[in-house]
Amino acid sequence: MNDFKITTRDDAAASIPRVLRVSAALSWRLVVVLGALYVVGLVIGQIYVVVIPVAIALLLSALLAPIVSSLARRGVPRALATAMVLIGGLAVVGGVLTFVINAFIEGFPDLQRQVVASLNQLKDSLAQGPLHINEEQIGQYLTQAQEWLAANQAALTSGALSTAGTFGNFLTGLVLALFTLIYFLHDGRGVWLFVTKLAPKHVRHRVDVAGCKGFASLVGFVRATALVAVVDALGIGTGLMILGVPLAIPLAALVFLGGFVPIVGAVASGAVAVLVALVTKGWVVALIVVGIVLAVQQIEGNVLQPLILGRAVQIHALGVVLAISIGVVVSGIVGALLAVPMVAVLNSAIRSLVEEEPEQPAEPAGEAEAEPPPPDETPDEKPEQAPQNSEA
Repeated sequence: MNDFKITTRDDAAASIPRVLRVSAALSWRLVVVLGALYVVGLVIGQIYVVVIPVAIALLLSALLAPIVSSLARRGVPRALATAMVLIGGLAVVGGVLTFVINAFIEGFPDLQRQVVASLNQLKDSLAQGPLHINEEQIGQYLTQAQEWLAANQAALTSGALSTAGTFGNFLTGLVLALFTLIYFLHDGRGVWLFVTKLAPKHVRHRVDVAGCKGFASLVGFVRATALVAVVDALGIGTGLMILGVPLAIPLAALVFLGGFVPIVGAVASGAVAVLVALVTKGWVVALIVVGIVLAVQQIEGNVLQPLILGRAVQIHALGVVLAISIGVVVSGIVGALLAVPMVAVLNSAIRSLVEEEPEQPAEPAGEAEAEPPPPDETPDEKPEQAPQNSEA
């Protein structure tokens, strides 16, 4: 009887085409993975006030940790090096913001005058052009716009109150990001080794190596992106200043910030520069600005990024665009900023995890120590922790 049951089951399994069996096996595994990702997304959505500041702190640590490590190797105590880098970084950021805000305040009256002149010219063009829109019709349109604003005043007020509540969350996240950044810079290796203890002991070493390689990709990405953003800002800002476009310096700062969102950020900031040139200087200057923006972006995409990034971040352009799109949908501007670095880290870490285990475990241990560990890149400063890696 048992032989009959086994034979019947085997015959039933054999009668199913292999393609269908493989597809079914892949399908239920894919459903499980997607379900797990959905649950993780729900959890992150509930604690996004904590997750986003920690992610931003990790991104900043990739930019600042090499400086801290360099000072520590020169004999500066690590706590003092961390304090020096943080104070210097805050001073630089504060100085740049102050300079940009002052430049915007000084250039705003000129921009306002030129915008008014452009609007008057546009009004005359509409009245004398083929549309023959007179001033009375334009006044009616403006009146309708004012009525719409009055009708939606309650919605705008509630939005302002919501923004005020969001400002409190912003301050909380800023403080949390600052404290997390301090710990990452001062004892990032210790934090990472504590995290690796969550993995089983027989795979702990591979998780350590994967994390080191992922953080190395993050460091390469942040360095290259910052350098490319500086080149973009200098190129486009210089062109705007030569053409006499108002607010050239704030627009250059906007181009610099947009450079940290690959592809999409450069296009958006360049479009703003073209729009300001169009409103204030007319079509000819706007077309010249379009040429400058395209030239700078071509140099960036075809020369700077391949030369600077190299093999540090191996992500296809389509993957970059999709990652940014998903980031915008999930978390707005912050998601767009963090999407590509997250993909870069996961790409390098997963590649390391799926590699075949070497035959001699002693050699990878040495290589893992040579890799820059997150986030301080100084395994040699903590020799007492080396036995943990060798045991793993």
